[in-house]
Amino acid sequence: MKKDKKRVYRQIIKNIAFFGDSAIPKSDPVYKDAYAIAKFLAKEGYTIVNGGGPGVMAAATQGAEDAGGETIAVTFDPKDAPGFEGRYVGNIVDVEVKTENYIERMFKLLEHADMYIMFKGGSGTISEFGTAWVLAKLYYGHHKPFILFGSFWRNIIECAKNNLNIDKEELDVFRVIEDRERVLPTVREFEKMLHEVDHGDDCKICADGTFKT
Repeated sequence: MKKDKKRVYRQIIKNIAFFGDSAIPKSDPVYKDAYAIAKFLAKEGYTIVNGGGPGVMAAATQGAEDAGGETIAVTFDPKDAPGFEGRYVGNIVDVEVKTENYIERMFKLLEHADMYIMFKGGSGTISEFGTAWVLAKLYYGHHKPFILFGSFWRNIIECAKNNLNIDKEELDVFRVIEDRERVLPTVREFEKMLHEVDHGDDCKICADGTFKT
């Protein structure tokens, strides 16, 4: 009688992208949270991805670099978009992916990460959040999950639930987290959930596209 082979899991979540306000100073609590979270995730072996700008993006890079981790920035030159902050010279990463415009930059950020952490930001962060959310719904089960960091997100999600047509699956692709200590357990929870889906070689969803795990 043959013994059952022990199932070997591949790591699904390797790269984690940080999104949030580009205008906050180092003294801001959001900056400090992004720095601290990136630092301990980098210590755990995760690669930190961001948009190469200041604020939350710079905090994420600095936290990861201070932990000896790997960093990726997806950037573009905003010569035709004066309202965009652009590449920040103080955000020095291991790998820079250059893009031609803001839209390409956003989708490349989503592509180069396996999950996302959304901090407090403005309309740019909302656009990234909305795009990550709809892609997670489209590829549910093979989706890229995300963390909404900060208690204020609960009000935003509650407003969406009360005023839009949001289903159960859409609410299952993210977690609202308020404490830094809950981030790593949540990443591991997402990893476990994604392993419950068959990601075999014959999976047509896995074989098609970039915006899912």
